[in-house]
Amino acid sequence: MALVATTIASAPVQAEEIIKLATTTSTENSGLLKSLLPKFEAETGFKVQVIATGTGKALKLARQGDVDVVMTHAPAAEAKFVQEGYGLMPRGIMENDFVILGPKNDPANVRNSKTAEEAFAKIAKSGTPFISRGDNSGTNMKELIIWKGAKIEPQFAGYRSVGQGMGKTLLMANELQGYTLSDRGTFVAYKAKLDLSVDYDGGAALANPYQIMLINPEMYPDLNHKGAKALSDWLISAEAQSMINSYTVQGEQLFKATYSE
Repeated sequence: MALVATTIASAPVQAEEIIKLATTTSTENSGLLKSLLPKFEAETGFKVQVIATGTGKALKLARQGDVDVVMTHAPAAEAKFVQEGYGLMPRGIMENDFVILGPKNDPANVRNSKTAEEAFAKIAKSGTPFISRGDNSGTNMKELIIWKGAKIEPQFAGYRSVGQGMGKTLLMANELQGYTLSDRGTFVAYKAKLDLSVDYDGGAALANPYQIMLINPEMYPDLNHKGAKALSDWLISAEAQSMINSYTVQGEQLFKATYSE
């Protein structure tokens, strides 16, 4: 009996029980998924394999049928994903915001800006480095929208596109004492390692909503659609939404649950 019990306990999770979730580095770097997913797994028996990458890459993996479900934060790219027939049942589950980070002495005088576009224009004019993720992530997409709104081509002398995730980009901005655009959650998670401050925040332009989307079974019938739907349903439940609101790092709430019927 002991041998049988050991065999059962050590048996690998069956392929159909694994849910492949493509999501953004911010949900991983902030620690949110490590807080949420064990509860989901314990309640359902599914195991979630997280592929944390930029939004562009996450949506590409979903388009290729390489993952079962996708959770990202780039509304225009997500709308296109659904319109093209790849995505189904988009659900807004939470939001945080983007912040413009920079040196604590704020050499570009960003703190006196009235808009994010004005803040970016001051950075470009100041000659202070601006470190861009440059990875087609949701954060990178938002950054490029702001540059476009400011009528500035991001090719000025201090602009550096590094092709890295948010965590590494923050560390590089810290080392160079430059500015960068970050989601607030990752900044708070990394704050103890950084000598940077929030030099500009606020306003609808810096809102950062997250959606989870299923993948069309007519395109990829062999994906774990049952598991994907179970995860989507759980994330909009009262339990999960409360956990999202309650999740804090260093005493700060990182995300606000937003799902409503």
